[in-house]
Amino acid sequence: MTSTTIATANAEAGRVRLRINRTHLAAIVLLVPAVVLFGVFVVLPILQALRFSFYDWNGYGSPSKFVGIENYIKVVSQRHFGTALRNTTFIALVSLLVQLPLALWLALSLYRNTWFTAFLRTVFFLPYMLAEIAAGLMWNFMYDGNYGLAHSLADAIGVEPKFVLADPAWVMPAIAVVLVWKYFGFHMMIYIAALQGIPNDMVEAARLDGAKPWQIVRHIKIPLIRSALAVTAFFAITGSLQLFDLIVPLTNGGPNNASLTIVGFLYQFGVTRMRIGFGSAVSIVLFAICVVVSIIYQRAARIVEK
Repeated sequence: MTSTTIATANAEAGRVRLRINRTHLAAIVLLVPAVVLFGVFVVLPILQALRFSFYDWNGYGSPSKFVGIENYIKVVSQRHFGTALRNTTFIALVSLLVQLPLALWLALSLYRNTWFTAFLRTVFFLPYMLAEIAAGLMWNFMYDGNYGLAHSLADAIGVEPKFVLADPAWVMPAIAVVLVWKYFGFHMMIYIAALQGIPNDMVEAARLDGAKPWQIVRHIKIPLIRSALAVTAFFAITGSLQLFDLIVPLTNGGPNNASLTIVGFLYQFGVTRMRIGFGSAVSIVLFAICVVVSIIYQRAARIVEK
């Protein structure tokens, strides 16, 4: 190998190292702000909540009365926490078993682009655009047995109006109706976007081979939008765990704490009563539940992909 060849090879290696160094420098410059923001607004609050959860603290001054895991024992032994856990599970099941199938059925019916389907898609998506507080206030009035839609319907059929939001047996099904109405349009639009990405040639080929419409849906469309189904399932579960602002204008956790969710339980028994240590313990429990759900979801997604 001549000296010229060696010099050329060394120069090329130097240029490659320079490009790599510049790439690393650009990555670091872009990554540092994101890491700082994530640390300040996500990691630090979690660590602070974990610290506060070991103290009996009302939020004033510095926490000084260390109680160990006493707050966690109080959380799991509090009877209303069991109610909140059951209600959150119920909401998650309604989201997965009612809301998502409804959204998928409507998406399969409306994904083709015509003026009529575009109009219906807009109508169905409008509830999602409403603020949760506004939607809750609107349905609170509709459920009102004295002046709302429930009163008008009961009067029309000649029966006594039922105050569903004041009945512990009916309050959660009533909230579930509002939940499905509010969010099914969001999931529907995700499905529609995925369905519109399916090649028409594949569907036409299956149709020419004699496949029936339900067979096309089952064996072609649904498998091809599997990723969209997984995403919406994740959104439905995490949204159920975080549900709070829709319930506040509806029932504020009542009657008699019958409609509390985990976040509502944190607010009612932690924040409003100035039990910051107890509320921090609830938030850590909720965080742990979210982590477990995320791990289960990721493993389930890998199994489905295989």
